[in-house]
Amino acid sequence: MEALIKFVENEFVTKKEFPKFSAGDTITVYYEIKEGEKTRTQFFKGTVIQRRGSGATETFTIRKMSGTVGVERIFPVNMPALQKVEVNKKGKVRRSRIFYFRGLTGKKARIKEVRK
Repeated sequence: MEALIKFVENEFVTKKEFPKFSAGDTITVYYEIKEGEKTRTQFFKGTVIQRRGSGATETFTIRKMSGTVGVERIFPVNMPALQKVEVNKKGKVRRSRIFYFRGLTGKKARIKEVRK
């Protein structure tokens, strides 16, 4: 059964090529929004909290601060509305899922940048 699911995923799900990113990175995601007949591109810039799943069901969660309120959004990697992903900063964290980041404010909420 699993082999059949893998086969269908590989054959019919369109794969998109995005740059490599992981938890702690600051990225900008550009995605398409349909409002009635019109479509426009909107972006969401924030820190990656986690990547989960694999293959066609892979998702990633981004968190940004909008004023004093934290906003999180979950994006499926194979979402048709995703246009592009830009990696702005590579962050150095020691975990793959940084949920502790939600409770941090001010200077404690900074993530050390990895220089290339």
